[in-house]
Amino acid sequence: MEQYTVTGMSCAACSARVEKAVKAVPGVTSCSVSLLTNSMGVEGTASASAIVKAVQEAGYGASPKAAAAETPSVELDALADHETPRLKKRLIASLVFLAVLMYFSMGHMMWGWPLPHWFDGNHVAMGLVQLLLAGIVMVINQKFFISGFKGLLHRAPNMDTLVALGSSASFLWSTYALFAMTRAQVDGNDALVMHYMMELYFESAAMILTLITVGKMLEARSKGKTTDALKSLMKLAPQTATLLREGAEVTVPIAQVKKGDLFVVRPGENIPVDGLVLEGSSAVNESALTGESIPVDKAAGDKVSAATTNQSGFLKCEATRVGEDTTLAQIIRMVSDAAATKAPIAKIADTVSGFFVPAVISISVLTTLVWLLLGREFGYALARGISVLVISCPCALGLATPVAIMVGNGLGARNGILFKTAASLEAAGRTQIVALDKTGTITSGEPRVTDILPAEGVSESELLTLAASLEQKSEHPLAKAVLAYAETETIACPDVTDFAALPGNGLSARLDGMEIYGGNAEFIATKASVPAELQAEAARLAAEGKTPLFFGGAGRLMGVIAVADTLKEDSPRAIRELQNMGIRVVMLTGDNQRTADAIGRQAGVDEVIAGVLPDGKEAVIRRLQESGKVAMVGDGINDAPALTRADTGIAIGAGTDVAIDAADVVLMNSRLSDVPAAIRLSRATLRNIHENLFWAFIYNIIGIPLAAGVFIPFGLTLNPMFGAAAMSLSSFCVVSNALRLNLFDLHSTKHDRKPKSAALPAAPVQPAAAENTAEPVSVPVVKEDNAMKKTLHVEGMMCCHCEARVKKALEALPAVDEAVVSHEAGTAIVTLNAEVSDADLKKAVEDQDYKVTGIE
Repeated sequence: MEQYTVTGMSCAACSARVEKAVKAVPGVTSCSVSLLTNSMGVEGTASASAIVKAVQEAGYGASPKAAAAETPSVELDALADHETPRLKKRLIASLVFLAVLMYFSMGHMMWGWPLPHWFDGNHVAMGLVQLLLAGIVMVINQKFFISGFKGLLHRAPNMDTLVALGSSASFLWSTYALFAMTRAQVDGNDALVMHYMMELYFESAAMILTLITVGKMLEARSKGKTTDALKSLMKLAPQTATLLREGAEVTVPIAQVKKGDLFVVRPGENIPVDGLVLEGSSAVNESALTGESIPVDKAAGDKVSAATTNQSGFLKCEATRVGEDTTLAQIIRMVSDAAATKAPIAKIADTVSGFFVPAVISISVLTTLVWLLLGREFGYALARGISVLVISCPCALGLATPVAIMVGNGLGARNGILFKTAASLEAAGRTQIVALDKTGTITSGEPRVTDILPAEGVSESELLTLAASLEQKSEHPLAKAVLAYAETETIACPDVTDFAALPGNGLSARLDGMEIYGGNAEFIATKASVPAELQAEAARLAAEGKTPLFFGGAGRLMGVIAVADTLKEDSPRAIRELQNMGIRVVMLTGDNQRTADAIGRQAGVDEVIAGVLPDGKEAVIRRLQESGKVAMVGDGINDAPALTRADTGIAIGAGTDVAIDAADVVLMNSRLSDVPAAIRLSRATLRNIHENLFWAFIYNIIGIPLAAGVFIPFGLTLNPMFGAAAMSLSSFCVVSNALRLNLFDLHSTKHDRKPKSAALPAAPVQPAAAENTAEPVSVPVVKEDNAMKKTLHVEGMMCCHCEARVKKALEALPAVDEAVVSHEAGTAIVTLNAEVSDADLKKAVEDQDYKVTGIE
């Protein structure tokens, strides 16, 4: 996506005009314009010059954005709030002259405030003073007229057009009334002079501009705060790096650092680029990127990221990613791209904004004509038309979605949750099913020793010494787990000879002349006798999803060491939070069914789909999508197709670049607990957008008829100045409401609710035999809790469609909260919220032509 800075936009109608003009350029496949950041994202093959030309022909300015990673100061300057200081100066000057104008027009006329004696009875002189003062205020705020009439000439009227027309109409009618007053004064018609004096609206012409400027300033200040997250990220970008060149330390600008350069970082300094620690150890504060406040220990071989802070030791590192390739630059690009895109929900406001201003102008003219036809004076009718112009606010509509998206995206970035686009931020909140890859997502992805069972007469240290000595020459992941555990227990590993790996069986070697061996139960049984109690313990461990490794020597069994890929600490809690949000959780794995079931039970997922080959995950996601919106969470290369296929792809940040590129959301902290946090943030952002759209629409729906005089028969009318005040505050209120998102706690479960549209658990998914394996691969995992449960034994179920019929029949009973049905096991496990008779349960199933053989 190529990004551009757009100038001259004042409201949603402007952004819609620019977007329409750029989309018409040959080669442009998509275009999204953000009124909030005055930016534009364009995809396609069109040249930058053609795009800039199209924007200019539409009446606005455009220029390609500089890369944030290369020129952070330029990008920061583009996001800086230059508008508020300018508006503040305009507002102060306007208020000074408006105060004098109001003294003459309202202070003297309505409350009899004193004036110099030469104004006594000289109404024309007072009118001339008002004309001059109003003219000065109009010159001070000339930008409204330049932008407004320029838009009108380009047949793209905007909010400034409404303000300019309202102010100009007031000024021109007042000028006409002033000249008419001079004629009446020459004729000596004092009554007519006073009549025209009351028809002067110079103060309205000036007040409209001043009040709109107040609103614009408040809006600009609030809009500036919505980009604080992006600006704070850019400020983190280091400006210099200390490189090692020919043995000497040299400080160079960050742009001169190249991949492979050696750099040093002292305590208290920021790490300049992504790198690999070669020497030294330290604690590094990575909160700027991950939101995690606890420093991370770094030593030789560990990775470090740009903009993180070295807190304690001296580090010597090698640059691995520089410029736009650093983690910081990628985060900035993701947040910036998300701000430059539009959420699907914004289409409503965009559609309305496209014809909003022309419609308002038409309503204003029609309002004036209707009041004239009803016999009211021209001044009165004009006041109603002007009120319509100045109360209408397309800006509130245009800002309703982007401000919430920007604040929500910034809040996510501060917590290590990166949404690549506005659409992904919206889609995450609509998730009904979450599919979790097992290895590296639910589990740590690294096998660890979980149990040690020495044989009778053998100590743990003797068993570990033999096992570590044997495994030290193996490259198998399970061997690394044994060696890592031995290292933590400070177990020595004597060298072995005659080492041999026996594929499918195990290992053998000689230690001090004695033959030693290790492997599976079948292999070890050919070498030594395995006691029945150890066989039973090994079977129990295997049922828990662990891999028992048998070790022996000289014809004697030494013991069993169990190794397993253990759950991440936060996995069960994260899965429970997802379920409490009304989301069905499915685990995908290529493991065998027994291991997968064990992990599934520990994690507490709703369903396990095992035996899924890498190319089958995408097919499983496709089938899950038949039951609702699916989010896929993964970290490996083999997860990329599934991440792309899912409605929302969520990549664990520690995963591969391929998975991150394929995903819509990236979790920098590699924590599963950030999945419910991301969905929670998305839902909060969606709620905020709905609130903004409601207030923007309701404001205009009520305000325009009120200004037009529809409610005058009920005693309600609207002065143009009050209309301008309302317009000036409408956008400010929308932006302020979006800023409330900054107070939202992503990790709090206090407000979690199951949405009405939450998907009911669907029938188990089975990958086709051609795609994976012919054996069953889907087993619902029942979570133990305090709810009442009954298990029905059902005969006659042959497939997932049978399961669905039984499930639907049981869940139709008021006392049944959930029914987990398996045609393979021939069971239906029901969770009850009240007592229900076995007869009622049996009847519900047998009405579907299945037979219940027992109920427990």
